Amino acid sequence: MRKVMQKLKSNTKGEEKISRGMTIEDIFTKFPQKSQRLAQEMTNAGLSCASCQAATWETLEMGMLGHGFGEAEIEKLIDRLNGILEEEWDQETITMTKRAAEKFQAILKEEKKDGWALRFGDKPGGCGGYEYILDFSESASDDDQVFSSHGVEIHVKENMLSRLLGSEIDYQEGLMGAGFKVSNPNVRGSCSCGSSQSY
Repeated sequence: MRKVMQKLKSNTKGEEKISRGMTIEDIFTKFPQKSQRLAQEMTNAGLSCASCQAATWETLEMGMLGHGFGEAEIEKLIDRLNGILEEEWDQETITMTKRAAEKFQAILKEEKKDGWALRFGDKPGGCGGYEYILDFSESASDDDQVFSSHGVEIHVKENMLSRLLGSEIDYQEGLMGAGFKVSNPNVRGSCSCGSSQSY
């Protein structure tokens, strides 16, 4: 199995920050590696790129004001979004949040697959180029790298590591639906909704 010899840290400190004048699409385009986290934070605040919510061509300020939010709420959202940009990434491993691990373990129990691992990968698809794969894995293969996070084993094919190392898998619930979301520092481009990506 491949060993990652050096621990790398990566963040966006010192780079451009999110401002109220940026369009929602620009935010996803400029910060694709954190597009899932940013999209979820906007959704939690009442903005979304789907249905009757904020359109991706609107500025963050227009989207918030157009949906009845005030100046203080705009500033709080901008602070939260820039806080996400400043979070450090551990590019030596692949992790799950505690919430995601607990949800996955609950699903394993429902499926009568206690003790199975999570199979994490990607495949060509979507408007961004690649889509993530999350599946069950009964046992690791010879060409797998095995990670562990919050009591869950994560199996990843070694030939995918260059694209997936550093990823964090979260589970999020909201008015627009629930599901597992991946934040990946290797992403260089993302569709406007953050559902597929390019490297």
